Amino acid sequence: MVQDIGASQARPVNMKQARKRLAVLTLLSLAAFVVVSVRLIWVMGPAQSRGDAHGFEMIEATPQRPEIRDRNGVLLAVNVDIPSIYADPQIIPDPEEAAKLLARVLPGLDPIEIRRRIAAGGRFLWIKRQVAPAVLKAVNALGIPGIDYRMETKRVYPSGRIAAHVVGYTSVDDAGIAGIEAYLDQLVRQTGPGGTEAVRLSLDIRVQALLHASLLRAIETYQARAAAGLVLDVTNGEVLALVSLPDFDPNTPAEALDPQRINRINVGVYEMGSTFKALTTAMALDSGLFTINSSLDAREPLRFGRFSINDYRGEKRILTLPEAFIYSSNIAMARMALAVGAERQKAFLGLMGQFGKLRTELPETAQPIVPAQWGEVTTATVAFGHGIAVAPLQAAMAVAALVNGGDLIRPTLIAGAEVGSRLVARGVVTPETGEALRYLMRLNAERGSAKKADVAGYMVGGKTGTAEKVVDGRYAGSRSLTAFMGISPADAPRYLFLTILDEPQSTPDSYGFATAGWNAAPVTGRIMAGALPMLGEVPRFGSVPQAFPTMAARGAWGSVPETGRDAAKHR
Repeated sequence: MVQDIGASQARPVNMKQARKRLAVLTLLSLAAFVVVSVRLIWVMGPAQSRGDAHGFEMIEATPQRPEIRDRNGVLLAVNVDIPSIYADPQIIPDPEEAAKLLARVLPGLDPIEIRRRIAAGGRFLWIKRQVAPAVLKAVNALGIPGIDYRMETKRVYPSGRIAAHVVGYTSVDDAGIAGIEAYLDQLVRQTGPGGTEAVRLSLDIRVQALLHASLLRAIETYQARAAAGLVLDVTNGEVLALVSLPDFDPNTPAEALDPQRINRINVGVYEMGSTFKALTTAMALDSGLFTINSSLDAREPLRFGRFSINDYRGEKRILTLPEAFIYSSNIAMARMALAVGAERQKAFLGLMGQFGKLRTELPETAQPIVPAQWGEVTTATVAFGHGIAVAPLQAAMAVAALVNGGDLIRPTLIAGAEVGSRLVARGVVTPETGEALRYLMRLNAERGSAKKADVAGYMVGGKTGTAEKVVDGRYAGSRSLTAFMGISPADAPRYLFLTILDEPQSTPDSYGFATAGWNAAPVTGRIMAGALPMLGEVPRFGSVPQAFPTMAARGAWGSVPETGRDAAKHR
């Protein structure tokens, strides 16, 4: 007979003891849960990056970065979730076997290095950050104990190269490295996390794409080493487009490490050549020493000992001030600067923001190269854009102030950014000087070196510039930087366009010339022809009455039809 021992020996239950045991078990379970939770937080936690006892990097979650969009809401940067493979070395039974298996499905992984790191111990080790889902599936199929994954945030840039230098990029740990991405990190440090509200840039991606494609074609057409371009709203300082080539793909940020891929618009500093003559002319007119009807002697070179200043294909005659501008006379510009004097010249250029770093939302910036000694020769050469090197965005800001009514506005990459906080100075030139500069730039597009940039219906104005590059401390006559600054409409400017070409070559239809009138000007004209309709500018055909009333009243040269010599050389 089978005896039920348990049943025969059963005793009454002591409820008090049972409750004590249940309480102890509950406390033990709670303690175990806390230990596991703390461990999970330590592995997956929401702080900053740190290392374990063996020095292995452990990355923890960071606040989600906001989206970046253009002024019209087009997506430029967005977060996506993507898996990353990690290991708990203490759980892996055979580090050598694990390393061999992982190397088979993770291209580029060094099995010897991974085996060494697994064998070193610790509780957390990154194996491969941000892998494709198919790769994760292959890793999981290996079935290696101690190998797992966690989801991380990866920054993706749908526009690719088109806006690379503005948008910037992030590290694998989602830290902003360059461009607006780095600016966002600065913003968070100053104001705290701003949630996930999108950041809206001043860029118009349509104009940005047009500028990018146009500069790529220009590099090919003129066999240039590099190119850069800008579209700026002169009324509020908003940057509508900014391109520098060669560029990089922010989805492959290692490309950005190439020093040739810098942002030439606000990191490179260059002698801007004859585009600087707009500043010199404005300075001369504002000084009261010259008027729109002044004449300047450009018959002979200016001599300073063994050094002389000549005109490129000069007229070799006395020029009116408008002629000096459209014929781009170095001699005439130097004479005006010398008359104004070095101290007043330096004061004017300082007022126009040409001596210090230009600060925008882009962290990348450059210090202008300003002459240490400022004697007569420096005064004369700076007058036509030689001897001083500035960032192109800096020069564009100054020219914008000459034509927008005299407001020097620090540029911005953020749509709708308050103008008042960026207003550097008001009334940097008088209203009459401002009208004179707009008139001269328009006259240059009609009769001078900017003719190839003119666009029917849009009343384009502009100034070309060709500067010999400095190589090993000396000017290299065969290597130049060409630039063109164009405005539209010239009677009441809204937009400024800038194009820069680095060492462009002549083409079959340029008669051997490689100066700005033959390359930077026509490239800018094509960009303006495409961009202005995108920006909602309506063309006006026929003459525009009273476009420059003060100049007409002063009887300025060129304000009435002329006969005879009326075309400047393309310089």
